[in-house]
Amino acid sequence: MTELSDALAGAQFYDLEQPRYAGAPVWPAHEPGVLLKLHRRHEAGLGEARTSASALLVMAEHSGTHIDAFCHQAENLCMHGGVEVNAQVQTPEGFTELGTDTIPPLFARGVLLDCADAGRAVGADDLERAAGGLEIAPGDVILVRTGTGALWEDPEAFLAAGGIDASGSRWCAERKPLAVGADNVAWDVPDAVDPELGSLPGHLILLVREGIYIIEQLNLEQLAADGVREFAFACLPLKFRGGTGSPVRPVALV
Repeated sequence: MTELSDALAGAQFYDLEQPRYAGAPVWPAHEPGVLLKLHRRHEAGLGEARTSASALLVMAEHSGTHIDAFCHQAENLCMHGGVEVNAQVQTPEGFTELGTDTIPPLFARGVLLDCADAGRAVGADDLERAAGGLEIAPGDVILVRTGTGALWEDPEAFLAAGGIDASGSRWCAERKPLAVGADNVAWDVPDAVDPELGSLPGHLILLVREGIYIIEQLNLEQLAADGVREFAFACLPLKFRGGTGSPVRPVALV
């Protein structure tokens, strides 16, 4: 325990979550994203010196920095592991299988692949070049910087930026990571259509076919600026029963 506490005391932490606020970039299907309104306020004349404030929070699962659960996507109405979409699995209150509550806490070795110079579509060749001989082992978490995270305060530019194409998703899947993540809106190139897989091909490859979690809308700018390529990665999804995704606050420790 002493060695662990000493290591943590000397570690540098990188916060990989983007700030959450009304008007932040969000995939159009998940608008309005985040709404926070005070329903109790600090006010004078309430009878004692102590006062309270608290807010109502309304948030789409897939707004801001978040992780996708395996029930988020299906192929021919079949989810990861052969789970069929039917009325017993997909209910008005959420999913009875593969929901957010089944995502474990993610603690793993993380690797950063900086592909900010790759253009709008990051492919397998770009990832291979960014890895530069860095070994990626099964169970690692692969984070891809496209440079989109620097556009967070400009929603229009952020949503119009690129992502990872089908070849890049296959490249990642071949390495059998625990999870992948990127700094753009949806991992995939938002408006691209793959001739074989259709829209969002990475979601089919990773979530449905391979059982690899996807973390989206990460803030990887400082990690890249400091030249960090390997780190300890921690990410704790909220335990929403039956949810299709969860906001997260991932961190890298070096």
